[in-house]
Amino acid sequence: MAAPGENLRINGERLWDALMEMAKIGPGVAGGNNRQTVTDEDGEGRALFQKWCEAAGLTMGLDTMGNMFARREGTDPDALPVYVGSHLDTQPTGGKYDGVLGVLGGLEIIRTLNDLDIKTRHPIVVTNWTNEEGTRYAPAMLASGVFAGVHEQDWAYAREDADGKAFGDELERIGWKGDEEVGARKMHAFFELHIEQGPILEAEGKDIGVVTHGQGLSWTQVTITGKESHTGSTPMPMRKNAGLGMAKVLGLVDEIAWWHKPDAVGAAGHIEVYPNSRNVIPGKAVFTVDFRSPKLEVIQDMEARLRKGAQAICDEMGLGIEFEKVGGFDPVEFDAGCVTAVRNAAERLGYSHRNIISGAGHDACWINRVAPTAMVMCPCVDGLSHNEAEEISREWATAGAEVLLHAVVETAEVVG
Repeated sequence: MAAPGENLRINGERLWDALMEMAKIGPGVAGGNNRQTVTDEDGEGRALFQKWCEAAGLTMGLDTMGNMFARREGTDPDALPVYVGSHLDTQPTGGKYDGVLGVLGGLEIIRTLNDLDIKTRHPIVVTNWTNEEGTRYAPAMLASGVFAGVHEQDWAYAREDADGKAFGDELERIGWKGDEEVGARKMHAFFELHIEQGPILEAEGKDIGVVTHGQGLSWTQVTITGKESHTGSTPMPMRKNAGLGMAKVLGLVDEIAWWHKPDAVGAAGHIEVYPNSRNVIPGKAVFTVDFRSPKLEVIQDMEARLRKGAQAICDEMGLGIEFEKVGGFDPVEFDAGCVTAVRNAAERLGYSHRNIISGAGHDACWINRVAPTAMVMCPCVDGLSHNEAEEISREWATAGAEVLLHAVVETAEVVG
């Protein structure tokens, strides 16, 4: 297939304006966004996206998980569409670009093709996946997971938030539960643009990350039980301190990650101590250990070391311990042809680039199971994400969207 000419560029100002306009919906308290999945703010963001898509001549599809599919027709009615997109939902204290850049970058592709009256043989579909973040409703990438057959829809509908509200009920309440069967769509390919959410590209002065793999992830919830007692009157030898046991296990988690350097990582971000009172020795600690690596055998080894080492720590301290695997996915190797399209696009446009492994989970990781998939990454300042201070530059956004444009258009095949 013919590659698009290097003079094919997006309108960077228009893309940036769209990002800033979307950021007005669900503003955070510190300059970012709080547009959590299936909230009123999520519904408002979806409505704005649909309005823009319809203005660009796209037809909107909506499936039973609330996934949005905005379609630009191709010249061949039998050709499978090229899909492009990400997610509009954010963390409770999220930034303005995580996920949103991929959705609005996809919309900018359509606007650019419309401006230049360029037709493609394959249709192009801009996608907003529901509940990528997984904060309000675990796990992350929930709707793309149902689409790819990883999760059952009824199970997803029954997921509850901290207030006991079910995902399916809230999706229906905000008016974005569609009729289309989830997962019924067939794809020619899928591309996702995303900020790196790490410091590598900025530190090395690279414009573009060509994502070859996605790290696998393992979430193990650990519950340590001891005995609540008075911090002042309980002798040290008679204490059963679940908080101290947790501290020792967290030290072990760090050691395990370092053991598998440089690509493996590990930490616990979710931590709860009971009763969480100043003068009571903790009787219970619950925390989730997050291990990641691009190699499945490394993840499995980290899980095994955690269970064996943590059990030994608690046995020695007279504490009880339980383990529950609460989330995870295997490492991902993205499609060689799609990855090459991304790399060639960066070279054609004159952008510096490097291969990179995604440290975060993305919808593309699930979609890779059902369609050829690749990702494009652009830098973010100090590698900071999942934070209201998350920041990128206009130039980075433009470069990422232009590489996305070329990869998508080459795959969708320009006509004429």
